[in-house]
Amino acid sequence: MQLNRRFTPLTMLLLSINGMVGSAWLFGPLYAAKIAGASAIISWLLGGFATVIIALTFAELSSMLPIAGGMARFPQLSHGTLTNMIMSWVSWLSCITMPPIEVQATLQYASTYYPALTHLVNDVPVLTSIGMIFATLLMILLCIVNVASFKGLIRFNSLLFIFKVFVIVITVMALWKTNFHPQNFQGTFPGFFRADWHAILAAVASGGIAFAFTGFTHGIALAGETKHSQVAIPLAIIGSVVICLLLYLGLQIAFIGAIDPSSILNGWKNLSFTGEAGPFVGIAAILGLAWLVKLLYIDTVVSPLGAGLIYVTSTARTVYAMSKNGYFPKLFSHINSKGFPIWAIALNFTLGMLLFFLPGWQAMVNFLVSAVVISYAIGPIALLCLRQQIPNEKRPFKLPAARPLCLIAFFFCNLISYWTGWDTIWKLAIAISVGIMLLFVAYFRGLVDKSQFGLRALGWLIPYFAGLFIISYFGSFGGKGYIPFGMDFLVIGIFSIVIMMLAILTRQGATIAQYEIYQQELI
Repeated sequence: MQLNRRFTPLTMLLLSINGMVGSAWLFGPLYAAKIAGASAIISWLLGGFATVIIALTFAELSSMLPIAGGMARFPQLSHGTLTNMIMSWVSWLSCITMPPIEVQATLQYASTYYPALTHLVNDVPVLTSIGMIFATLLMILLCIVNVASFKGLIRFNSLLFIFKVFVIVITVMALWKTNFHPQNFQGTFPGFFRADWHAILAAVASGGIAFAFTGFTHGIALAGETKHSQVAIPLAIIGSVVICLLLYLGLQIAFIGAIDPSSILNGWKNLSFTGEAGPFVGIAAILGLAWLVKLLYIDTVVSPLGAGLIYVTSTARTVYAMSKNGYFPKLFSHINSKGFPIWAIALNFTLGMLLFFLPGWQAMVNFLVSAVVISYAIGPIALLCLRQQIPNEKRPFKLPAARPLCLIAFFFCNLISYWTGWDTIWKLAIAISVGIMLLFVAYFRGLVDKSQFGLRALGWLIPYFAGLFIISYFGSFGGKGYIPFGMDFLVIGIFSIVIMMLAILTRQGATIAQYEIYQQELI
């Protein structure tokens, strides 16, 4: 049984927006402001711009070949099995983190009125035993809703969209009207040679901003179930980023303006107020907006769990794609009678539960961002390679000025990964190493296609991963600081150009045969 094409363009757009409007809006403005102060507004603009450039590359790839779990399959066409195995693993690492993050956010907010759910460890809220029980129940609930009914999923998605956007708009308007302090915005726009830029860029990666925009990948993961893909996919991928950027900018401005100036006398990084564990609820309570507190309490459940529901849907498609490629047992590409990859969902649930041992929402987000932007890197690379490998294939959406835009997109991927800091990067290096060992076991057991293994791709993969880790270790974002801030831009720029040239040089030869195999899924 194959996946059915059942998502309309509007449904795809709403799915992507719902995936973005999750826990990021509940915590992102607080963490971004703690890192960058009022300049967090610039962080959101930079993060949104970078995401749009990256997303444009996937808009071309996914509209040309609308198959399930595209991020785990495009590398097969451009560089063969080896690259696809490794990049699929990295993509999956980022995907399975999503639902636990949203559940963690729900329980972290809930702890403001039910303290038994979390306790502080080094000033970070960590789930207690009771919290873990509730986390398990919520994860199971997301899986059940996901496989119970397709029509129910779509209807629930539409209601979620209406409610979540309504609450955000109401929150922004209420905070602007009730308590707005223009003096909090002093120093929003720093000079180009001031240290503020380090904080602004760190906020993109570690303040929940890059995480907030990861929802655009739903348009890629669900492309194999999309009607009118030439319209639906670009709309879902690009439209969702633009709409959510406007929503998040409004929230960040409202949050900064609503903070009592006395709370930031010692600097934004020391910002603290009653109810900080649930920042918007805390501010609404301080301002005496009881009606808004009640509304936000409802949304602290609806927004994260709604986003988690969509992530369960799209993440299962990544496992489905990896199973179709032979990296996982065929069991995980099994589709039930209602058209859902039920065993893929079960696998993601099992491994996702392990992620609750990471300390708090922000630690989860940092790990996710470092993995997800590396998986993004295959977009601009695959686009340029496939332009040369299958130049005559129909491309419903064709990216103009592809060469410079792909290089810029690749540069942004490497920058954001670097900004997450060495403490996150070294953990990711271990996770990637484990994945490579497991995938090679699958190779030697004869579970993957050896005819197009693409061993020459090591000519760009090894320098790419090694370079990222070395630059991060010696860099100024949690590293040794031997590469000073400012100079690291030049280093990563040169590194990005060299790696992209190597990736293009080590691409596969003819890919028509594999491309035709993928096209068989376009029902």
